[in-house]
Amino acid sequence: MLFLTAALTVLLFTASAFANPACAVCTVAIGASLGIARKLGVDDNIVAVWAGAMLALVGYWAILWCEKKKWRFWGRDALMMLLSVGSVGFMYAGQLVYTPRPMLYIFYMDPFLFCTIAGALLFIYTEKLYFWMKARNGGHAHFPFEKVVMPLAVLFAASVYLNYYPVSAF
Repeated sequence: MLFLTAALTVLLFTASAFANPACAVCTVAIGASLGIARKLGVDDNIVAVWAGAMLALVGYWAILWCEKKKWRFWGRDALMMLLSVGSVGFMYAGQLVYTPRPMLYIFYMDPFLFCTIAGALLFIYTEKLYFWMKARNGGHAHFPFEKVVMPLAVLFAASVYLNYYPVSAF
């Protein structure tokens, strides 16, 4: 039931990649910094938000790769995002204990999985917001590196919020 809920959430909020979401160096740097953050004692909820954003980024890369190979089929984008974000279990399989708790007083879910999905959705919505803002500005960014600053600012704000109000407290 938990996997089904997570899968439906990711499927409902995915979209096709509009352009190259980030450079390969940035993606690798984010992935490496997640392991370092855990070793430094950063809360798992904060690491999960950034892991979700990184996995959404990997999902965008997978969509672009499929597009380059001309692999087009119904549900491809949603499938790539689902496989990407769903792989969080492989990243931390031996390091975390699955402990479902009531989330938002509605359903039971592990806080790490909840924060991972939230991070992926934040990244996806920030990318959509960037492209919407860019289109309204005549196809130009408002300031240099806006595409990088927006997701970082949103994820940083989510990290600060989770630092003071952890998900396990809901």
